[in-house]
Order: sequence, then structure tokens, then C-alpha cells
Amino acid sequence: METVQYLAMGMGLAWASGVNLYATVAVLGVLGSTGNIDLPPELHALTNEGVIAVAAFMYIVEFFADKTPGLDSGWDAVHTFIRIPAGAIIAAQSVGHVSQEAQLIAFLLGGMVATTSHGVKSATRLAINTSPEPFTNWTASVGEDIAAVAALWMAFNHPYVMGVFVALFFVFALWITPKLLRVFRAMLNKIMSFFRSDGDPPAIPPPAQP
Repeated sequence: METVQYLAMGMGLAWASGVNLYATVAVLGVLGSTGNIDLPPELHALTNEGVIAVAAFMYIVEFFADKTPGLDSGWDAVHTFIRIPAGAIIAAQSVGHVSQEAQLIAFLLGGMVATTSHGVKSATRLAINTSPEPFTNWTASVGEDIAAVAALWMAFNHPYVMGVFVALFFVFALWITPKLLRVFRAMLNKIMSFFRSDGDPPAIPPPAQP
């Protein structure tokens, strides 16, 4: 039973990492170093002051980048190669003290979970950025920050509930992602059509009939 509990907790950490990696690392480091949460032994490195400082600095950078329409999607694209492997590693380290088998399972599942949360976040931002107003973007960004921190609290206090949430979120991701991508594709086609029509030469009227 302990193995399942730690695996569920690791999936929560992977989910939060896919949404906001730097906030996840900073919060875990601060809470672990102050004794507010009991980190698994393999995650004690997160309590290092240097690790916390770098994660906090990068969170500040991401805080502003994530709230700038257009720039946020570019930031997400780059972080596809950072959040997903980091989420898999954090999930694996969270169960490293249980067994090597559990660690490998957590690594594989954690990578999938981080991919799912990161993918939904990125696709949602692409759809939101089709609108010129920035307020929806800001609201989504703040909501993601809150969701990541809430997931950490849930992972440590109610790991089984977090495990169920992650499973349901995966089903939701399979349903919503194609719809979000269709919205983005339709808007992109409209934009491309506008530029194509804007560049067409003016139509020449037919000559008048005598």
C-alpha cells in the first residue's frame, strides 16, 4: 500500500511540474527546508539554497513571460524539453526509497503525466492567444500557478485523491486537446486567408458591352 501511495504522490508532483516546473521546485524546496512537508529522501536536494534561488528566479522570469500573449506559447514550446523530463525525474525520485522497480514505473508514468498536463496547458494557450485581448491570458496564467501549488498540497496530504484526479485529467486531456487544436487551426487558417486575399491584385472589371 505504501508503494501505491508514493506513486500517487509522485504523479501529483509530475502533473504540477508539467504545468509550472519552477514553482513546483521552489515550493517543494521552501516547504521541505522549513519542515512544513516531509520530502522523500531522494528529493532533499530540492531544499538546497542554491536550487531554491535558481527555481525562484526562473519562476519570476516565467511569471512575466507566461502572461505575454504569443511569448507564452514560445516559452511553452521551449519548455517541452524541460518540464516533461523534469517531471519524470521528480516522480521517480519521490519513490526512489521504495524500490528500483517503483522508481522505474514512476519515471515512465511521470513522463506521461507531465506530458499530459504540459500539453493541455500549451494547447489551451494557443487557443487563448487567438484572441487579441490579454485578460484571458493573464487569468489562465494565474489559474495555472494556483493549480500547480494546490496539486502539491493535494499530493502530500491526499495522495490517493491526487492519483484519481490525475487519471481523470488524462481522460479529459484526450477529449479536449483535439478540440483546442481545431480551434487554433481554424483561426490560423482565417489569418492566412486574410493575408492571401490582402495581397491579391485588384479585380479588373470586364469591358463595357457596346
